Amino acid sequence: MLIRRSLVGFNVIFITLLCVLVGCGKEDQTAKKVVEVDESLCQFSQGPCQQQIGELAVSLELTPTHAPSEKPIHLIVRTNHIVDQIDMQVKGRDMFMGIIPVNLQQQAKDVYQGELIYGSCSSNYMVWRAQVNVTTQGQTMSFWFDFLADNPL
Repeated sequence: MLIRRSLVGFNVIFITLLCVLVGCGKEDQTAKKVVEVDESLCQFSQGPCQQQIGELAVSLELTPTHAPSEKPIHLIVRTNHIVDQIDMQVKGRDMFMGIIPVNLQQQAKDVYQGELIYGSCSSNYMVWRAQVNVTTQGQTMSFWFDFLADNPL
């Protein structure tokens, strides 16, 4: 009987101690969580994102700049030279979320506009890749713009 009471007392102390330790661990992890900025991603809040291949430069702008999921995003693509053809698609960089074609409308000789809506990701960290394909003088070049959806910056 004495052993049984000792085991019950030990179990109560053990479970209490375990709850305290687990609770502290989670608070420490939450307190240490810091948003790291991936320098390879476009930061549209700082201005257009630009890529260049040889003499041809292409830039991409998004509005709103934080690239919200499940909401319309207005985009502008600019080129530094007149091009023969341009098309665009958006897809997940690290996971397959489908391929979303973007219908670009020419607004000026080197300015194209379009609208985009993409879904949300349950991981709370979704990097999308906008691929702009440009054909000029019979040569096609692809420009990639990686950006974070729902960007807090």
